[in-house]
Amino acid sequence: MVRAYGMKDVGRCRDINQDYIFISEKPVGNLPNLFLVADGMGGHKAGDLASEYTVSRVREAVEKSMRKIPLQIFKSAFQYANQKLLEKARESRAYEGMGTTLVAATVVENTVYVANVGDSRLYKVGRTIEQITTDHSLVEEMVRMGEISREQARKHPEKNIITRAIGVSGQIDPDFFDTYLEPGECLLLCSDGLSNMIEDSQILEILKRRTDLRSGVQELVDTANRNGGRDNIAVVLVERDEVMK
Repeated sequence: MVRAYGMKDVGRCRDINQDYIFISEKPVGNLPNLFLVADGMGGHKAGDLASEYTVSRVREAVEKSMRKIPLQIFKSAFQYANQKLLEKARESRAYEGMGTTLVAATVVENTVYVANVGDSRLYKVGRTIEQITTDHSLVEEMVRMGEISREQARKHPEKNIITRAIGVSGQIDPDFFDTYLEPGECLLLCSDGLSNMIEDSQILEILKRRTDLRSGVQELVDTANRNGGRDNIAVVLVERDEVMK
């Protein structure tokens, strides 16, 4: 069993919240639990529609899936959501060009299965902090090519340009990961409104001193806002039930 808590916040510079989260500690289809964070992009209303609609379609696909292997369930659900979002975008000119990042996770006993498209992230946090997902962004590619440093990437003017997203083309290429969740560790799913505002080392310190999931989430959101709150913020924390405080 796992427990989770999440929050989304508009931040200090935006009028509309285009982030969306989904939390289910109980089974969804053949998955024992399901956690999703999406960060929409598009026009005045298209971005928030994209994220919420995509999360709903992923949940729908997971509920109906007859597959048993978590990463296969995620793969087909992401493909289904991508196709549905493309169809939705054709309904109105206001929806043209909308898309969303998406990170998904499920915990099966002590194994975490993860899928992501875009730059919303999943971290594993315990004594140290480890980013499990890889950003699909222009600056991340520049870092991998050795063109800029990790520190330069954090402040690069094009850091918001993502290279993969749901809803931008008929082909979708998620990344898939699995990792172990040890006693005392937690998972952090978040949009870039958090990761751009708080250094990984500060995230680690905040989560080390949390008294419970709610306090950890609240302090992360508050800190991101104190640091500028330049974007919407979405945070989900997950940990195994037997190590809950």
